[in-house]
Amino acid sequence: MFLPLFLAMLWGGSQALDSFKLQVQEFVMVQEGLCVVVPCSVFYPSRGWSPTTPAYGFWFRDKTPKPSLPVATNKPGQEVDTDTQGRFQLLGDPSQSCSLLIREAHLEDSALYFFRFERGDYVKYNFMEYKFYLEVTELTFTPRPQDHNTELTCRVDFSGEGVSAENTVRLSVAYAPKDLVISISHTDEPALEPEGESPHLEVQKGQSLRLLCTADSLPLATLSWTLQDRVLSWSHPLGSTALELALPRVKAEDAGRYTCRAENRLGFLSRSLDLSVQYAPENLKVMVLKANRTALENLESGASLQVLEGQSLRLLCVAHSNPPARLSWARQGRTVSPSQPSDPGVLELPQIQTEQEGEFTCRAQNLLGSQNISLSLSVVSPPQLLGPSCSQEDEGLRCSCSSRARPAPSLRWRLGEGLLEGELSNASFEVASSSAGPWANSSLSLREGLSSGLRLSCEALNGHGAQSGSVLLLPDEKGLASGAFSSGISLGTGVTTLLFLCFILILVRTLRKKRTQGEAPRSRFSRRSTILDYINVIPKAGPLVSKQKAKPSSPSQPPPPDGHSTEARKNQKELHLVSHNCPGPKSSPQASEAENNQEELHYAVLNFPGLRPWETQRPEGTHPEYAEIQFH
Repeated sequence: MFLPLFLAMLWGGSQALDSFKLQVQEFVMVQEGLCVVVPCSVFYPSRGWSPTTPAYGFWFRDKTPKPSLPVATNKPGQEVDTDTQGRFQLLGDPSQSCSLLIREAHLEDSALYFFRFERGDYVKYNFMEYKFYLEVTELTFTPRPQDHNTELTCRVDFSGEGVSAENTVRLSVAYAPKDLVISISHTDEPALEPEGESPHLEVQKGQSLRLLCTADSLPLATLSWTLQDRVLSWSHPLGSTALELALPRVKAEDAGRYTCRAENRLGFLSRSLDLSVQYAPENLKVMVLKANRTALENLESGASLQVLEGQSLRLLCVAHSNPPARLSWARQGRTVSPSQPSDPGVLELPQIQTEQEGEFTCRAQNLLGSQNISLSLSVVSPPQLLGPSCSQEDEGLRCSCSSRARPAPSLRWRLGEGLLEGELSNASFEVASSSAGPWANSSLSLREGLSSGLRLSCEALNGHGAQSGSVLLLPDEKGLASGAFSSGISLGTGVTTLLFLCFILILVRTLRKKRTQGEAPRSRFSRRSTILDYINVIPKAGPLVSKQKAKPSSPSQPPPPDGHSTEARKNQKELHLVSHNCPGPKSSPQASEAENNQEELHYAVLNFPGLRPWETQRPEGTHPEYAEIQFH
């Protein structure tokens, strides 16, 4: 009550409030950009004015503490708010009407408004108790997809004027793809919709599967199916509401992320499905790494694997499966502990030996099944030659040779430049052979054709190597090689025999040294005697001849070419004997004659101190140390 009075006094009014009245609706709503008329009537006392006195009305936006410029007025020369100028206008006779026309309503026009009236000297009044609120709203009608192809009518009524207008349009509503759904159908099963933004689907290998993608859009969207980054199918260029992808027999390679994409000119939408294909172990294989090789060798089931004795071997078992299979190794049906517990598919076999031969099996197993792969491991080795060794037999010579290898080697003899193979027999020689397991044995009996410098060779061969040993016929002290092989005959043997003799020599020297230092004599039946039992010691050795070019060479120097095959001579060994502490003459007429023929003569004597194990006294006329040896 005090506020209107205060405002009336402020604007020059001082009349009683009951003489001033205003009729106006309290709330007015209009949509943004449209127009509205606010009907209004004013009543005031007939005092201080005449019929010819002009009447002026003013509409103000209610602001505190003091109103600003009017938004509309009919008083000439009165300044108005620039935001409403030309849009807000008073209608009708200003002495009776305070109606307000609002054009092109703005959202900022939403506010509380009051009216002021002036006529003569007395009537000057602010109608603060009669206000209305103007609300300007956005366009409240938003077409929805379901409004497509429907009619929309806009009608405007001017109730105060009794005038109305309307207009009708048919809607064509376009929108981006929405409501995209992926449905799944197994054989003879209804379609199911997976849940989640990125659903996960598990199927077994060999099952049938249908994936159906649907989307709502206008214009119709183009649909497509992709696996990872590979496009599998797409719909008609003009669009479609559904697209099906058929997988009649699911394979392991069908696993992955499937994505359906719907796109039109207004936007796109996509959804994905992760497909996991489960299957039992398959494509089981073993990869082999031998010794220091870097390349892996793949083996299929039933394969045979040959490994050199002493080599290292690494077997890697690999299988395809989902879920991953558990791998294990077995040998001859018995489980083998894995070399690496964290990787049970790896089996390491260092230093392969013959007892490790047999069948090795790798087993891969998961919940859906199992698969085995077996391989046969065989251990092979190159020939190891024992011999040849020769002995006097009647009026001839008998030589024997043995070799061990896997597989068993074949043995053959070379007599000078001639090659003797198989079972042979004639008046000059006889060859006999036998084998048992990894061992092969052969003997050569010579009856005639013997001469000084004659070379006998035994060769052992298999698919993994070759080795040979030679025997040289040497003259006696008269420089002759008689048919009876008297006491002057001595034979050279292979490297194996030389190593054995060196061992004997070292052993004897050691014992002799200890004896000279005051060591108590050992029993004649010591280890030395046992070894010497196999050596026939003949006193007064004559010169031994070894064929050699130019000057003497080391015992490891190979013999000159003699027509042997490359493979046979690859591992050939030959004995070259050297002189050691010989008590007899160191040369002979035969040796000098051989030197004149550009052949240097050497004799080899190994001396063993003491008596023979079976003798109690030294034979008469012999040197204290025995020389010249012959093997049996």
